[in-house]
Amino acid sequence: MPHHLVRWTGLAGSIMLAVAAFLGGALPDGDLRPNPVKIWLGPNGPLIIGLWLVGTAAMAVAWWTLRDRVPSARWALVTAGLWVLPFLFTPPLGSRDAYAYACQGASYANGISPYEYGVSTLPCPWLDTMSYIWRDTPAPYGPLFVVLSGAVVAATGSLIGSIALFRVLAVAGVVLTAACLPVLARRSGVPVGRALWLALASPLVGVHLISGVHNDALMVGLLVAGLAVVVSRPGRPWPLLAGGVVLGLAAGIKVTALVVVPFAALAAITGGFSLRALLRHGTPVVGGAVATLFGVTLAAGLDLGWITGLSHGNEVVAWTSPPTAVGQTVGYLVLPFGLHIDALPVTRGIAVLVLAALLVWLWFRARHREPLWHAALALTATVALAPLFHPWYWFWPLTLLAATARRTWWFSAVTVYAAFLVLADGTGLPRYTKTVGAPLMTLFVIVVAVRLVRSARQARAADRQPVPVE
Repeated sequence: MPHHLVRWTGLAGSIMLAVAAFLGGALPDGDLRPNPVKIWLGPNGPLIIGLWLVGTAAMAVAWWTLRDRVPSARWALVTAGLWVLPFLFTPPLGSRDAYAYACQGASYANGISPYEYGVSTLPCPWLDTMSYIWRDTPAPYGPLFVVLSGAVVAATGSLIGSIALFRVLAVAGVVLTAACLPVLARRSGVPVGRALWLALASPLVGVHLISGVHNDALMVGLLVAGLAVVVSRPGRPWPLLAGGVVLGLAAGIKVTALVVVPFAALAAITGGFSLRALLRHGTPVVGGAVATLFGVTLAAGLDLGWITGLSHGNEVVAWTSPPTAVGQTVGYLVLPFGLHIDALPVTRGIAVLVLAALLVWLWFRARHREPLWHAALALTATVALAPLFHPWYWFWPLTLLAATARRTWWFSAVTVYAAFLVLADGTGLPRYTKTVGAPLMTLFVIVVAVRLVRSARQARAADRQPVPVE
């Protein structure tokens, strides 16, 4: 497909999705317990689902087509900007999280810690717009985002105004990513145009970051900016401290950003790795990040209650999370024997242990290899082994993979898969496909695990081969 046709195909897709948002997006007065059948039988149901399906497909095909042959960085930025434009003015698409942000901000603005109480305690003036499952749970977001949410609500005093300001924050995060990602791409020897295209033109950006106003946009923007500062000034204490502070701000939005901090410490080293070099150059990065996160927490008058908030994600059961899918499949397999086993705590617990081991292993590998690439893999593992997967979570690793990976097809395929998981109003399709989806995901996990083990054995065997002497 010629690149000019790609541009207009993707734009047509984004316009269709914007229309779907107005007709049946995550509207304030929308059904809080929807399902695909109710949507189909409701007003404009076939049109809404058709616009969502065709629009998502058009954007996904257009993005996939140029993933390895973008004409230029400027062309990628202009095209991604055009695709985002329709989403700047739509109701929220694909999620009701914007209303949760507003309610948690209202709690904080009124002197109530959203880490200690659910938003139903206030009560939030817009409680009827928020999903039932999150009304009595503490906020899972970092202290900086709680403060920003409170400031947004205090400044606007209205739901629509709050969503508009949250969208401004999301746009700022995407712009920050666009400005700083070229630094990481050049450091990794990846074409800048390709990196910008993969990170910013995917269907996830317009739907979930801009229209859905997810705070992941701001978190990733700060994360990329912090890494860009670190790799631009390795070995220089004050710039490294500044980079660590920015990474700490990213963790203040979502604590997931802390995953990359140990790898940023490695990227700060000049010359070869040594313990002395790590302490000398890595300490400003790690110290700046940790001090900033705790400093923001104390300044906000909050505690570490987001840890409790994170644990409530386990209440959502969807096969899109590999460890959750495995647990569901185990339960299905024992049903014919009259057994009713909840294997989720076990499979999810094992996944946490595997993730911890993987992160340590990746860090040790990164000591003598490219730390940014391993940071991308660490974020990928974090998303893959978490108990819950939402499509916008994939934007975390996607951004770093776009700037560091040599092969693009595998994470591009995951991006396209993620784009089709949620309907326009936020209805998650995995909820209604679990008996098929969970076993298929489990089979996929087995295949990937076998291939990884074989690859590791082959790499180990290659390392043991004697070097020929000439």
